[in-house]
Order: sequence, then structure tokens, then C-alpha cells
Amino acid sequence: MKNKFIIILTCIFSSVFSRMNAQNEKDSLFLRNIYNQALTKGKAYDWLHHICYNVGARLSGSYGEKKMIRFLETELNNLNTKVTLQPVMVPHWARGISEYAYIETTKGKITTVPILALGGSVATPASGIKAEVVEFKSLEELEKADINKVVGKIAFINGALPNNFIDVSDAYGVRGAQRYSGARIAVNKGAVAVIVRSLTHKLDDSPHTGAMSYEDLPKSRRIPAAAISTNGADLLSSLLSLNPDLNFFFKQNCKIFNDVQSNNIIAEIKGSEFPNEIISFGAHLDSWDVGQGAHDDGAGVAQCLEVIRIFKALNYKPKRTIRIVFFANEENGAKGAIKYAEESKNKKENQIFALESDAGGFTPLGFSLQGNEKKIQKIQSWKNLFKPYQVYYFEKGFPGLDINFLQTEDNVLAGLYVNSQRYFDYHHSENDVFEAVNKRELELGAAAMASLIYLVDKHGL
Repeated sequence: MKNKFIIILTCIFSSVFSRMNAQNEKDSLFLRNIYNQALTKGKAYDWLHHICYNVGARLSGSYGEKKMIRFLETELNNLNTKVTLQPVMVPHWARGISEYAYIETTKGKITTVPILALGGSVATPASGIKAEVVEFKSLEELEKADINKVVGKIAFINGALPNNFIDVSDAYGVRGAQRYSGARIAVNKGAVAVIVRSLTHKLDDSPHTGAMSYEDLPKSRRIPAAAISTNGADLLSSLLSLNPDLNFFFKQNCKIFNDVQSNNIIAEIKGSEFPNEIISFGAHLDSWDVGQGAHDDGAGVAQCLEVIRIFKALNYKPKRTIRIVFFANEENGAKGAIKYAEESKNKKENQIFALESDAGGFTPLGFSLQGNEKKIQKIQSWKNLFKPYQVYYFEKGFPGLDINFLQTEDNVLAGLYVNSQRYFDYHHSENDVFEAVNKRELELGAAAMASLIYLVDKHGL
């Protein structure tokens, strides 16, 4: 009797393992087909070229943003998906004519330095601002400063990105507040303006812009805020050490307008078996107004379009509803992401999984995962399927700003995780152009995304 029982159990386990191996083989073959499509017939690079050269920079509220929306609507219709424009109100800030700045060491002796107004900043007076400078190595140092040291001067926050972090986004996280909150803290110390070091490890003459906030400061107390290039910051710091009484002059012409209407772009392929289970994936359609927004986030947009193209080319019929979302206004407000999450919640949609690409078009290493522990473990169980493609990173981490608003206790969010060591060389600067993106790396990222979406759809969570 005991032997019969063992034989029966052996047969059951053999049957189960046989079915598992068969399914693994099917999944492995389908992933191979996905990668073949992306690498031999892919359109991601062509789409990115169009975004960079035919659309260009696309800050919220700008003409470029409107061009981007029309382009995406057309391309998604060409991919035979059902397209919806979701209205959303977004901030509208414009840079105006180019900024100008110089260091004056002695009267009449000046050295020009590159700066960019921070997004959301007020302008200087029409004649510009000239004042003495006081340097701080971090935002925390400014917060602790004696007000008498700062009153009437330009606060110069010269916090460099630390080098000890392997993941460069962690270094960015350490210094990001100096750009975002520097003006608010500086004005409370009596500063007439604030200049912040650009957030990049690279030493060059290209300043990096980005969002800043006055929070609850009344308009009458707001001071101009600008980023200075890393080379410019080092020069200013060196000259201050020789002459603490030097003057800094800058002029910027930016303006804050009333909010305007924009749109999230949404398209989907309805699920054949579980249409109410939604897999959302996407990228943000806006960019800063310098450069072409190639890595941030034209690459993510092109990869997401490529995911849909791949599924169509392979004639894949999803079990669950696969929904692509291009979010408005990630760069200076995340209004698009907030709107999409609110509408989804109001409709009581079941967002079982969401995936975002917003780390640049670099070599994909895997995915940052956040959410339900058991469901994360299920995703991690698929790691072996990705090994042939040198994708191995399936760790807990921040998935991305736009999809983060979709988090529930029962779902999983994922961000495409790439080798981002060079990302902040381009981020929010004139360097972020089409030529900075490698075609093959971009295609590999699209294939990795399509592969994970396929597995979640095929097996559920």
C-alpha cells in the first residue's frame, strides 16, 4: 500500500513538473520572439527620432506639448488601439529669452557663467540682480546659517552630488531638495536670490534646470532661482575663496501663467478573459524646455509605443486589459499622474500591475518593484526567463513618480531599472538630445518591458 501511494505521488509530481516545464518553454519561446521583434523590426528608435526632431521640447502648457499629444494620438490610432484623451489642468511656466550671468571680481572685470532659471521661478527685475554672494555647501548649512550672514545677498547652494552612492539616483535624492526648496529657505534668511549647483556628477558648462517650489510663500516674497553649471559653480566657489566680496549678476525673464488644459493619452487592448484586471504601463509625455527630452522621457514614450507594436506584430491576444498611458506634467507637478489615479479610483478599476519607463534609454538591468510582498515574489520567480537577456535585477525599490499614485495593498508597481550611471549627464539639460540615446539599448529596454507585461498578463498575480 505504501509503495502504491509513493508511486501515485511520484506520478502526480511528474505530471505537475512536466506541465511547468512545458509552460516555461512556451514562455521562453515567446520572450525570444519579443526580443527578435524589438531588435530586428523595432520602431522605437524611429519614434524617438520623430519626438526629438519633429516635436522637440514639450514643457507643460507649451506648443511642443500640444504637438506631442497630437503625435501620440495619431501613432496609437495607427496601432489600432482605442485612444482616449483625458483632460487635466497643468501648470504653465515659460522661460522667455535666454538667461545671462557673470561674476564680477573687481569693478568692470567680469567672467560670464552659464545658468538656467529653475522651473517655476519668478523673473529678476528687468535690469537684473547684482549682489554679493554667500556660499553654502548644502541646503542644511543654509538652514542653520545666521540670518545676518545672508540678508541682502545671493545665496549660492553648492552641494555637489556625492560620489559614494553606486545608484546615482540615490545621490540625486540627497541633493534634490537644494533645487526644489532652496529659494523658500533662502528668502527666509533674507536672500535676494538663490543660485544652486546643477545636479550632475559631470563637470561641464551645461546647467541643469528642474522644478522648484515656493510652497506657501506669498508672491511678494518670492525670489529668483537659477541653476549654475558645475564648472561655473566650481569657478564661483574658487573666486569666493579669494575674494568673499565679489558680486554676482544675473538676469532671467521667465513668467508664471495661469494653469492650462492638457491631456493624458490613454489607449488599451481589452482583455479576452479578465477585462476588468488592468495592466497599466507608460511614460510621461512632457519634458523640460532645453534639449530635446530624449532620455527624459522620449525614450520611455518610444519604448511604450514599441510594446504595443510588438504585441500587435506577434498577434498576441491578452487575457487582461493592457493599457498604455502617456502622462502629462510629470516634470513640474505630476498633475497627469494624479488625475489618472483619481479617475481610476472613482471608476473602481482593478489596477493589478503598473509599469513605468522613466530612467533613460540605457541598458536595461531589470525592474524596481513595490507593492504586495507575495505578488512581488511571483514576479521574482520569473527571473530565470530573463537571464538570456542579461536582465537580472528584480529588487524592491521606487517604481516611478507617475505610477506611484496607483499603489494599493494588493497590487505591484514596477519601474524599468537601467544602468543609469550617465543619466544625470543629460537630465534636464541641453545635452538631452537624440544622439545621446543608443539604439540597441533603447530596443532592449522595450523588449524587457514587453516581456514582463506578457508574463503578468499570461499568469496573473
